[in-house]
Amino acid sequence: MYHFYSGNTMENRTIIHLDLDAFFVAVECKRNSKLLGKPLIVGGSSRRGVVAACSYEARKFGVHSAMPMYLALQLCPDAKVISGDMEAYSQHSHLVTEIIANSAPTFEKASIDEFYIDASGMDRYFGAFKWAVELRKKIIKESQLPISLGMSVNKLVSKVATGEFKPNAEKHIPAGEEEFFLGPLSIDKIPMIGKQTSTFLYDMGVRTVATLREMPLKFLVSAFGKNGISIWNKAHGIDNSPVVPHSEQKSISTESTFETDTIDIKKLKSILVAMVEKVAFQLRDQKKLASCITVKIRYSNFDTETKQIHIPYTSSDHVLLRIVQELFDKLYNRRMLIRLVGVRLSNLVYGNHQICLFDDTEEDINLYEAMDFIKHKHGTEKLIRATTLDVNKRVRMEMNMFKGKVMKNLMN
Repeated sequence: MYHFYSGNTMENRTIIHLDLDAFFVAVECKRNSKLLGKPLIVGGSSRRGVVAACSYEARKFGVHSAMPMYLALQLCPDAKVISGDMEAYSQHSHLVTEIIANSAPTFEKASIDEFYIDASGMDRYFGAFKWAVELRKKIIKESQLPISLGMSVNKLVSKVATGEFKPNAEKHIPAGEEEFFLGPLSIDKIPMIGKQTSTFLYDMGVRTVATLREMPLKFLVSAFGKNGISIWNKAHGIDNSPVVPHSEQKSISTESTFETDTIDIKKLKSILVAMVEKVAFQLRDQKKLASCITVKIRYSNFDTETKQIHIPYTSSDHVLLRIVQELFDKLYNRRMLIRLVGVRLSNLVYGNHQICLFDDTEEDINLYEAMDFIKHKHGTEKLIRATTLDVNKRVRMEMNMFKGKVMKNLMN
């Protein structure tokens, strides 16, 4: 039996979505007014780097985030490339967060540049949309950054509305018009439907949200597991997820205590690899980046030692793995039995993996998207690192396996 939300309870909700327009670019233009109105790209400067963000002037040439830098510069050769400064972006994000916190009854910080506000019941006293517009003006005035807003009965529709009408968006989707608004849109406009999911659906002939709504729930569950239920709900404009009150998470960590103390270096490093894969996936899943890495070991005599290092913001397995292994090699110098190892990622900021890893290549980004897709579909333990196997090949094999399964179910 499948369980999904009915839309009946949504009509009493009022959810506002705020999204900073071209945030990285806006910060750079605020810091250097000479960049205003010019094609600007933030991202990796090497030929194999990718676009993290770009100005609307650059977008007119077809440039977009996650595009290979060499291709972006072919499309827009006059664009100025800036490597990016996550510290500055984080500081400006904090400034906007403080402005919202001083005005909103309940708000959630969904990423470094977007927020949700639960304004349910506000219309009993004054117009919620009018209040949202006034808040937007206040943010623009005090932060000197452009920001858009969308409002509807839930987070999903509000977010899509903001994205559709940016920049300088102020859009209200009245209750009852969710399906009408979403229907003509491409399926990749729906949050959670990323490149892997949309490619799968395109192969099935599904292009628009209206067509996606016609797909049986059983088909979507067969193709995407429990995420299929969420996709079905979203296609129907249903999203009862609450606005989670904002709180700053300090770190993400994991550790393992052994039943028998060990000095097996190969085993210890293998465990550390699994730990890094776990915490890195959690980072990407929470749309966060870390810049401080700590490795912890506890010896058999209970002496505990740690070593940490600050690095550029990242959520990439391959970057974190290298750092963790280097820290472990420096830390483990007693040649004594070990009873516990641990890894902690801290100095967290909001930032999407796809748009914030300035030095990653297009291949890196596509690989992580595919790996995370499979982990969401089948569980984190179903795809693990193995030095003797080509991970890209395993990802493609996994995708083809469940595509075949879905086709078989449709034929039966």
